[in-house]
Amino acid sequence: MSTSLVLTVIGPDRPGLVESLSEVVAEHQGSWLESRMARLSGQFAGILRTSVPEEQVDALIQALESLEPEILHVDIARIQLEPPVSEMRALRLEIIGSDRPGIVHEISEALADRQINVDELRTEIMSAPMSGELLFLANAELRVPAEVSLDALRKDLEALAHELMVDVDLDEPL
Repeated sequence: MSTSLVLTVIGPDRPGLVESLSEVVAEHQGSWLESRMARLSGQFAGILRTSVPEEQVDALIQALESLEPEILHVDIARIQLEPPVSEMRALRLEIIGSDRPGIVHEISEALADRQINVDELRTEIMSAPMSGELLFLANAELRVPAEVSLDALRKDLEALAHELMVDVDLDEPL
């Protein structure tokens, strides 16, 4: 029998961090199932889902905790796998506009009010090609309840985008 664990990791970025983490998982017969990892401001941050034989869980947890503090800070959660949610549909949201405080809050509040789940969110600030002005760019993968009208959601997000002076694009994923 296997146990699923979700690990969140953070530490100063350096070559070999993923290798160190993957080595510990592999040494305990763990399977690296899915992950999202990135370098942000000199820090390495990530989230990882692994499956490990039940008899290896305690040893894996101890080995992961031994990575601290020299290599990585690791938080570990045992999880129950979610059954697929068929009454939800996937949508992709893109936002781009002049950077200003509150964009993520305003958009995420509008989504939460409609019981829309943000499965993944990627954001960045970049310079506009011609003006050099700071642009905010966000890409989100959403799970939307079936009863939420796509047309109504699009209309509401476009009205909010007008207030925030950003452009939004809401589509079904490719």
